[in-house]
Amino acid sequence: MSRNYRLLVKNAKQVVLICNNGEKFMTKHEILNLCVIENGSIVIGSDGLITAVGPAETIRDQFAGATFDKVIDATGMCVLPGLVDAHTHPVWAGDRVHEFAMKLAGASYMDVHRAGGGIHFTVEHTRAADPPELLSSLSSRLLRMQRAGTTLVECKSGYGLDLHTELKMLQVIEEARNTLPINISSTYCGAHAVPKGKTVEEATEDILQVQLPRLKEQMSAGTLRVDNIDVFCEEGVFDLSSTRRILQAGKDLGLNINFHGDELHPMNSAQLGAELGASAISHLEEVTDQGIAAMATARTAAVLLPTTAYILRLPQPRARDMLEAGVIVALGSDFNPNAYCCSMPIVMHLACVNMRMSMPEALAAATINAAYALGCSHTHGSLEVNKHGDLLVLNTTRWEHLIYQLGGHQELIRYVIIKGNIVVDNDKTLDL
Repeated sequence: MSRNYRLLVKNAKQVVLICNNGEKFMTKHEILNLCVIENGSIVIGSDGLITAVGPAETIRDQFAGATFDKVIDATGMCVLPGLVDAHTHPVWAGDRVHEFAMKLAGASYMDVHRAGGGIHFTVEHTRAADPPELLSSLSSRLLRMQRAGTTLVECKSGYGLDLHTELKMLQVIEEARNTLPINISSTYCGAHAVPKGKTVEEATEDILQVQLPRLKEQMSAGTLRVDNIDVFCEEGVFDLSSTRRILQAGKDLGLNINFHGDELHPMNSAQLGAELGASAISHLEEVTDQGIAAMATARTAAVLLPTTAYILRLPQPRARDMLEAGVIVALGSDFNPNAYCCSMPIVMHLACVNMRMSMPEALAAATINAAYALGCSHTHGSLEVNKHGDLLVLNTTRWEHLIYQLGGHQELIRYVIIKGNIVVDNDKTLDL
């Protein structure tokens, strides 16, 4: 008896599975064996999950008599897993283009922060914005990321720094998750900065005694789904002791620990994260050798953000040292008013050029390893049976072009597919 399936993508020049043995992450040695099928096909079922992937002839024989809602002939094209952006701050109002000019003139991140700019500038505007305004701008940004190939994105709160605005931001993220096709991992980041007029201790107590208990209520009631907890562990922001208390409290609520660490100063954040069993730590421009070793042992992912180092003219994260030590290296765009980049292909390009990663390393970091950092690598990040049918079809015969052609992703990406549904179709046909 024939069955009906949602999608068949057939005869692709390359199908890049990333991995095919249920790996939850890939370290340097494993990435050398990136799994690629030449002349392959993929079938996505009516549930939006991958039913089969393999050589085109095998799939054709296996599904002879089956019907498909949609068939894509990918002859001469490449198929990749949808990209995963493991670190973004996409909910905010106002912009900080004026600060970009300040930074170009030589101001440091903390110079801007002390001048009343930075996070506090965005907090002021975000507190004043109503939810429909925030949802509209968030949706626009997420659709832009989706067009650039991102199919799973981490979204943080953190421009509220008070109970009302943090909940408002998380509710806006929840609304986006319920209305847009893109997959979202939601992060509570109430400890993004110390609010004006408060000490670190007062801010920490507010989070522990006021914000997290209310968040627990909303999660228990089913009105909010939050996946991760984040703290900006940095000099002049949250110290190691406060960071530990907040992250542990979040872990006790069932949240994954996924936080900012060792960005501007070596804070021993990496060692703390490893000790607490963190899923991931982001930034790490100033991580120590001891921190790298601790993360490798604990299987805590390093979410590296080459856009931030590039825009702020910071030292590049030590990707090569991390890879050589066996750390699970992931990538994120760090999309925010300070680092405005929606494109994971550009992030991968910067990772290769500035952080000296190979193209396979960058691709694994933007797929399976980024999914691992979000606790989602059992469902996302590779093209394996029973995972989400999230994939890209590239109008090129080699997948590397997505990284090689800086800024060329809009022309290269023919289709973006989420759970077997085409959400982006860049038809190259022009009516002249």
